[in-house]
Amino acid sequence: MIHQSKQNKIITSLGIILASLGLTYAPIPGVKQTIIVVSGTELKEPLQELETRFEQNNSRVDLELKFQGSQDMVNNYIDQKNDFSPAILIPANEQILSELDNRWKAQNNSEPFYYSPQAIAKTILVAIAWQERGDILFADGNFSWSSIERAMQQRNWSKIGGKSNWGSFDFVMTNPTRSNSGQLTLSLWGQSKQNNSLNNTQTELESLYTLIKKSVYQAPRSTDILLQEFITRGANDGDVATVYESIALHRWSQTKLAQSQPYQIYYPNPTIQTIATAAIVRQNIDQNTAKVAQKFIDFITQPQQQQVFVQYGFRPVIPNLNLSSVSNSPWSQNIPGVISNPSVKIEQPPNSQEIAEIQRLWNRVR
Repeated sequence: MIHQSKQNKIITSLGIILASLGLTYAPIPGVKQTIIVVSGTELKEPLQELETRFEQNNSRVDLELKFQGSQDMVNNYIDQKNDFSPAILIPANEQILSELDNRWKAQNNSEPFYYSPQAIAKTILVAIAWQERGDILFADGNFSWSSIERAMQQRNWSKIGGKSNWGSFDFVMTNPTRSNSGQLTLSLWGQSKQNNSLNNTQTELESLYTLIKKSVYQAPRSTDILLQEFITRGANDGDVATVYESIALHRWSQTKLAQSQPYQIYYPNPTIQTIATAAIVRQNIDQNTAKVAQKFIDFITQPQQQQVFVQYGFRPVIPNLNLSSVSNSPWSQNIPGVISNPSVKIEQPPNSQEIAEIQRLWNRVR
């Protein structure tokens, strides 16, 4: 009888332990589970719309969206600078997540993610220019890094065929130490220098970076901030900029309200495709939360939600979705220069080592 009593006590104790674990990892009835998603600013508006849809279908989940530049996102997470615990990170491309993966493993000797990162939406790097000025700078209708470099060297529009009252030539890009589009810009620009020179050296790249840094005044921390300022300030403060095609398409209609003329889109050749990619992180996130986070990722990659991304200028990650057939698609709005299938070479983003070198060189020059 004593032996049986001890067994009963052990079973009861185990039951209490298991029950307490269940309370720890299972959602409490009637209490919403918060999932914090940190995304690049380029996804802000489509994710806000999809947040509402998801919560309508999942009443016990409260999504909380936060937005940071892609490089800031990695640095803040690794260095634990956030005052919150994100469950999902969605930087502009998978290479940014690879950088996070490498840095996390080097510091913690553990896996940073629950599952393999998953593609969310695609876009490519483009240039935009106010039409009248783009016609002067790119006379044949084709984008040219050397034309921008020459304009930077001459500094004034009057010296490159523009009107004297246009003043100085102003190029705009994001800060490559904080934003992915700035990194892509410098990668493509440096590549164009290498392709046009048999004797390209580090010194030549340093000279290029120095010229750009002198020409770009207070580079914005994110691409969407850059474009909103570009539209609001007009040609007096920005003539040409490099941005994501998605944002350029989505915000194009705003120029009708803010400026007397729209900007035109140009496709560098080659250009770089960047695929916004989501990862569910392990730090301070339990397995049950990770499963709910995965449910959201699965939701936004379904066809109906992918159409929302198209409406905001992104290219889908699922096949057989016609860009022009989606309602309110920017590809059916006669935006100057826009091409659904541009005949340019599409390259992959720079890897983590190349990004590190871009940032090192940018910080080095004055």
